[in-house]
Amino acid sequence: MLKIKPNKKNIGAEIVVNLKEITNKEILKIKSALKKYGMVYFKQQKLTTKLYIKFAKYFGKLANYPRLKGLNKKFPQITVVQRKSIDKGPSFGEQFHTDSIYTKNPPRFTMLLSKLVPKKGKANTEFSSQYLAYKELPNSIKKKFKNLKGNYSSEGPISVTTKERVKEKGKDIKELKSSHKIIRKISSNYSIYCSPGHFIDFSSEIKNKEKLKKFLFNHQIKKKFQFSLEWEKDQLAIWDNRSILHQATPFKGNRIMHRITIL
Repeated sequence: MLKIKPNKKNIGAEIVVNLKEITNKEILKIKSALKKYGMVYFKQQKLTTKLYIKFAKYFGKLANYPRLKGLNKKFPQITVVQRKSIDKGPSFGEQFHTDSIYTKNPPRFTMLLSKLVPKKGKANTEFSSQYLAYKELPNSIKKKFKNLKGNYSSEGPISVTTKERVKEKGKDIKELKSSHKIIRKISSNYSIYCSPGHFIDFSSEIKNKEKLKKFLFNHQIKKKFQFSLEWEKDQLAIWDNRSILHQATPFKGNRIMHRITIL
């Protein structure tokens, strides 16, 4: 029987269920929880690659990620997110962001399945609820952001964390750019949709924009909006990029994650 265990302040939730034997009714409950909590995770899920792909397809069309290698020719939709003990510099994704916001049609969901992890608590992923962040914005700021767009680039500040893995792809990767509204409505809730890791500028000229940008970025990632997920082997997490920011935490060691993004 499926059981949902929300985290503090409803920032994410653990779902207890066997994904190998998932039913359509349980999928609907997972989707409902995902909409409410922004991210959900499942422990002890020894999924084959085929079952992982099958589960992901319940949530939409799988996207290809142009900047890193796919698992293999048969499963190009699975991106191998790897950290090696010999790697220098920051870990992949080590700055708060939302995935692929620099594309015209960014993925709605991201899934991560842990294949190899360091000691528990040493390579967490941190999530920040943008539902809560929006709710606590001053009304004057909400008005300023209501119709404002942000410009984003794949060569934004966070791109430094992809260099080790991009080199392995063996070819030049062109810069991707996009523009999206900063405030989004998801069902009956509003969310801040802005990726500090990819942000280049506001799309319109506004007064005190540097001050406003600094305020926004600091506000989005306040500790009271955050939940830190401790990875275990064979653990799966899925989150809604429209309502959740995430980042990897610094660590030394080996880690392998299989990632799927979903349109």
